[in-house]
Amino acid sequence: MAEPLTIVLADDHPVVRHGLRTLLEAAGGLTVLAEVADGLAVVETVERHRPDILILDVMLPGLNGLKILPRIRSAAPATQTIMLSMYSSEAYITEALRGGAMGYVLKSASADLLVEAVRTVAGGRRYLSPPFSERAIELYAQRTNAGSLDVYDTLTRREVEIFGWMAQGYKNAEISARLSISPRTVEVHRARIMQKLDLSSQRELIRFALDRGLLARDEQDRDTVLP
Repeated sequence: MAEPLTIVLADDHPVVRHGLRTLLEAAGGLTVLAEVADGLAVVETVERHRPDILILDVMLPGLNGLKILPRIRSAAPATQTIMLSMYSSEAYITEALRGGAMGYVLKSASADLLVEAVRTVAGGRRYLSPPFSERAIELYAQRTNAGSLDVYDTLTRREVEIFGWMAQGYKNAEISARLSISPRTVEVHRARIMQKLDLSSQRELIRFALDRGLLARDEQDRDTVLP
């Protein structure tokens, strides 16, 4: 009998991890060795257990999944990584493949597709869950040689819009009034923007905008929306 494929799960939601462990082990031939909730602990856990597969959430506290990828390749080169994400953006997929991921599975995918992804990647083949096609896999792989992706490109259209107001110093209530959305929605977008761009303060956000020419250094008019 063949040895089971071994897996480490990295996701910050306990319910998600429990569900993933249950469905993977129910499929047969798959064993979850460990679970991790914090990005900073992923590399150490993988290095200790040396699993065949790491299932890695794109967004983790401490250190996001895309930044973890190069460290995994260095610490445990035999471990293959499947990114698990709610984001279907081409920018995320390209960056994941560039970082060394062998698979990219949407959280909306069925359990069967995740199991298929694990077996495919364990067999040495790249896997992208639907709606991404085999042709898309080739195109994304080719783009991994096109240079580094600016993380600003991972922002959604709405996040870009809110980023512009944030850079000019607008508060959540002001932004929500201008965009006709709730302050809570703005708060959620703000948190995601800061996480995606790896920023920890308003000062860093303004510096980010200035360095990329997204905010004029002599900006005075708060009614001017950034592009």
